[in-house]
Amino acid sequence: MSEASTATATRPGRHAAVPSGGDRGRDRRRGGPSDRARAERRLGWYLAGPAFVILLAVTLYPILQAVFYSLFSYRLTNPDAREFVGLSNYGVILTDPLWWRAFAVTAFITVVTVVVELVIGFALALVMHRALSLLRPIIRTVILIPYAIITVVSAFAWQYAFSIDSGFVNRWLRLGEVDWFGDFWTAITVIMLSEIWKTTPFISLLLLAGLAQVPEDLQEAARVDGATWWERLRRVTIPNMKAAILVAVLFRALDAFRIFDNVFVMTGGSQDTSTLSLLAYNQTITRVEIGLGSAVSVLLFLSVVAIAFLFIRLFNVDLARARGEA
Repeated sequence: MSEASTATATRPGRHAAVPSGGDRGRDRRRGGPSDRARAERRLGWYLAGPAFVILLAVTLYPILQAVFYSLFSYRLTNPDAREFVGLSNYGVILTDPLWWRAFAVTAFITVVTVVVELVIGFALALVMHRALSLLRPIIRTVILIPYAIITVVSAFAWQYAFSIDSGFVNRWLRLGEVDWFGDFWTAITVIMLSEIWKTTPFISLLLLAGLAQVPEDLQEAARVDGATWWERLRRVTIPNMKAAILVAVLFRALDAFRIFDNVFVMTGGSQDTSTLSLLAYNQTITRVEIGLGSAVSVLLFLSVVAIAFLFIRLFNVDLARARGEA
């Protein structure tokens, strides 16, 4: 740069005619969201707004009804004896060891299954992403087969496979007559295996979408710089698909925390394998304790909301920056 241009650039009161992209990004951050960000936010509400209104209309009444019934001592076999007890039902539940044991089992299943599914799902997403164009549809179809099976059907299949009288797992593994559902650890292992087998394809689909958003020129640049496959994965691929990873983990954590079918079919809550959803079912349907069952349902709902809130607040991702627009 010549001395004249340097003096012009540094003269007080003079500014560059066209600020750089980084300067524009800083200006937008100082002045609030840009016009494009506001337009994208409005478009998001236009697209998701109708579905949100319908979902709210469908779910709001059951939620409010559950909250209302949770304030009463109400047994379905004796509806005339319904009595307002305020928050007493919540006190009974939160001081009962059965609730905390079910909560611990539910949290344990959620953490283990989500972590394992994330690792396996990421591996499957890499396979589907890098597969040859001719084999890609076949591989995706095979991987997605478990997710297409109804959860109850999948649970019965796993229960049959590990049953002590009709199962074939003991015979194949030459284990003798092992009662997989007669002990907590073996029963919870089968439950988690069935959950992982069934829902891993869902995570792999979300992660596959994230892999498709990773710029190929960044991969090529890292490859030219001599980065190994592991270094490219750690420094290029994963940082650029962080949003997809967080969405996948959030969706699966919320779904796993409400696990019901597998436990209901395989153990029915025996061997201390009861989860929060099964606890709500037993209180409401089996014991027809509408008040206590509604309180359990409300607490389960609040737990799911708390999980979603923590994920959103603690792992907030700027989607625009994740796409490289900021």
